[in-house]
Amino acid sequence: MDETRSNAPQHGRKSETASPGGPSDRQPASDGWAGHSPTRLPVRRHPAHGLLISPDTPTIVYLTVCTKDRQPWLAAHEVHALLRLVWTAASAWLVGRYILMPDHVHLFAAPGETEIPFDNWIRYWKSQFSKGHHNPNHRWQTDHWDTRLRSWEAYDSKWDYVCNNPVRRGLVAKAEDWPFQGEIHPLY
Repeated sequence: MDETRSNAPQHGRKSETASPGGPSDRQPASDGWAGHSPTRLPVRRHPAHGLLISPDTPTIVYLTVCTKDRQPWLAAHEVHALLRLVWTAASAWLVGRYILMPDHVHLFAAPGETEIPFDNWIRYWKSQFSKGHHNPNHRWQTDHWDTRLRSWEAYDSKWDYVCNNPVRRGLVAKAEDWPFQGEIHPLY
């Protein structure tokens, strides 16, 4: 696959290690890697986060954020308009192509001019959206999934797959018929 993700241990977070013997053989590890061997791999309760930004390669991040309990409230015109407004204002990271599914959003982002960690930016725009949306039943899942793409070609390839999600889910016949998608900033 043409993507990378940080696998650095999350310091300050309790973690466990899994062994072939099953859950009863799990032992706490202080840093997530104690006892690491080919048969004893780290188990994470949350995805690893953190991006290494290199001036030698493009920095495009593929992000998935889900609604709390996968409630299907995202695919709505007022939600779409507010998210576009929030993403445009939260310019520390620039949102490229995106698609809203009923219970999750996929987007691609690249660093803007202000240096803010990606995880902080995500928390910020989710907070800004919630303040403007005024529906306490529409909540975000606490965490998210992200991965850095290695090339512009990976961006195009991943988008070709993502934009067909509504077709695979039977929501529209053709990808271009899905109204809850777009591009805010061309990333290249």
